[in-house]
Amino acid sequence: MEDNQFDAIIIGGGLAGLAAAWTLADRGKEVLLLEKGDYCGAKNVTGGRLYVEPLKGFFDDLWDKAPLERSIAREEICLVAPTKSLTVSYTDDSLSSIPGQSYSVCRAKLDRFFAKQVERKGAVIATKTRVDSLVIENGAVIGITAGGDTLYAKTVICCDGVLSLFPQQAGLRGPLKPKHSAIGVKEIIELDPQLINERFGVSDEQGAARLFMGDITCGRFGGGFLYTNKESISLGLVLGIEAFSQEGIEISVPEALDRFKERPEVLPLIAGGEPVEYSAHVVLEGSYNQLSKLYGNGILVAGDAAGFSLNAGITVRGMEYAVMSGYFAALAVEKALEKNDFGAESLSVYETLLADSFVLKDSKEHQNVAASLDHDRFFSFYPSFVCDLMHDLYKVNGPKKRIYPTLRKHLTAGVMKDILFKDFGKVKKL
Repeated sequence: MEDNQFDAIIIGGGLAGLAAAWTLADRGKEVLLLEKGDYCGAKNVTGGRLYVEPLKGFFDDLWDKAPLERSIAREEICLVAPTKSLTVSYTDDSLSSIPGQSYSVCRAKLDRFFAKQVERKGAVIATKTRVDSLVIENGAVIGITAGGDTLYAKTVICCDGVLSLFPQQAGLRGPLKPKHSAIGVKEIIELDPQLINERFGVSDEQGAARLFMGDITCGRFGGGFLYTNKESISLGLVLGIEAFSQEGIEISVPEALDRFKERPEVLPLIAGGEPVEYSAHVVLEGSYNQLSKLYGNGILVAGDAAGFSLNAGITVRGMEYAVMSGYFAALAVEKALEKNDFGAESLSVYETLLADSFVLKDSKEHQNVAASLDHDRFFSFYPSFVCDLMHDLYKVNGPKKRIYPTLRKHLTAGVMKDILFKDFGKVKKL
């Protein structure tokens, strides 16, 4: 082994990798971060929302200076049937306040800003550098190979996203399963800020987030999202790979996005906008039950590479988990350096730190959500059921029935017994 080692080599320049590098460099450690993109953020295409409230107290005043977009002041959910829809909009004084609990973000801007702060702390960032493999000796990770060169480190932190092969190479997990994975596809659509304000009923600093569920994914597992940025809209779909691969689906992912954009619930909101970015990536949907093993001899796994994401139905989160998992990975490395012990037992403190934080607590609390929602009725029957009910409540074409008989028409004994009560057991896990 070479004497010239880094304290840590970090693979991936997303939020997890940058958080780990910032934390270690801030503590005077020798850190090398390797990013295969042209710059940090070039390949990061996350939908676009960061919950900053859980991050307060960490990273000095970084979040006060960061190029965040709009504070999310309006939360919306849209249930979509083939020819109908119901949109529920919610806001309150705490959501409308500035600073807010969450912000829309453009990752290219945010990650580049974060990378500059990391370099100012003293870490080395090498972009346009693809890591080819881990270097493993006597069962321990001791470095990486990249472009024909071998670089050694006391620890390696894998933060290179869902499709990272390095945890598998280190024996920390098996191949990804389609059942627990989805395809996320997104467009950034430039739009005049004043039009954004008018269409979503917000001010210059405020924004809206809308989640879509139902016919937009052909009634299968998945959903849509819309986030308002300062001068653009992030619009996209998340489609369950297994569900969207079943018989009866005769539409491609790009076609599904085009179809989504033409929906009457979406088209007026993006009218006059100019698409400037298109991207797609794999998303994990398994939550706590599908997490990678988080540590091994000389190696830690953080962010999407570990599986830290959460679809809780009405909230979809991931970025703050990436940040804090990178932070705790760095603390684990610091403790290992103090003991000069980089074995799995020494690095297991990483999982202990995560378990005491919201990262693993949230994952455990919501571990059954994805499985509970993995039923076509939630994406086909219920949106149509609710929209049909609203249709009869609002339609006037002669003698008008009272509300109660209208409800009884839809809430039949068969519907209550065979569908609603049957699904209630699943809903209790949400």
